[in-house]
Amino acid sequence: MLNNHRLKGKVAVITGGGSGLGRATAFRLVSEGAKVCLLDINIEHANNVKKQIEHAGGKAIAKKCDINSSQEILEGIEAAMDEWKRIDILFANAGIAGEMAPIETMKEEDWERTINTNLTGTFLTVKYAIPFMKDNGGSIIITSSVSGNRIFSQTGFTAYSTSKAGQIAFMKMAALELARYKVRVNAICPGAIETNIQESIHQSPDLKKIEIPIVFPEGDQPLDHKPGKSEQVADLVTFLASDLSPHITGTEIFIDGAESLLR
Repeated sequence: MLNNHRLKGKVAVITGGGSGLGRATAFRLVSEGAKVCLLDINIEHANNVKKQIEHAGGKAIAKKCDINSSQEILEGIEAAMDEWKRIDILFANAGIAGEMAPIETMKEEDWERTINTNLTGTFLTVKYAIPFMKDNGGSIIITSSVSGNRIFSQTGFTAYSTSKAGQIAFMKMAALELARYKVRVNAICPGAIETNIQESIHQSPDLKKIEIPIVFPEGDQPLDHKPGKSEQVADLVTFLASDLSPHITGTEIFIDGAESLLR
């Protein structure tokens, strides 16, 4: 845990900041002295987080943002600049699980929705933040996944896993490109975490036809024998955002209690 207000005076932009990992990270960054701009497609959720932060004495703004919209992303980032005149931390976290379906029967629009939201949305979020981070440097953290990077056994996760693998390649390219500006770019790869992303999953009726049964008699989460918590992921993001990780860039960090090592 960080306890020295290492992020005092820093400004963070968080996509998907109204719930799950984004919400937990917002509270964690504020506890270290940061100000946060919460971007979320559900503005009610974002406003609730904003109110809780302000009630605790922190500073936050909230803005509706669909990461499929380059205009809304740009407006969200500019809102942070208008309010605080700087951006030091970008947590590109928003995403969906999307449609779980066999490749053969997956609809093109379902594939495109997942790729556009998770991969193109990450590209746009980083793209529009770069001009505001180049002068002072900073840290960009992307939420990827164990899916598509260590785990390939999840039936029907083709679109999701492809988007998450693409995020890692994008992160590495961005890390080299932005190193000259002292902007670090890393990715976190969570395994099973207690969040609401399951709500965005829809399973195709024919998914069972391609299912490959995998059984772990002793459980599939070796470290704690249960899913991780959003607060644990928030601690990792805060570490990557802080001056405790000044020489870490271009790296994906798995946070899954060794779950993915079984697959």
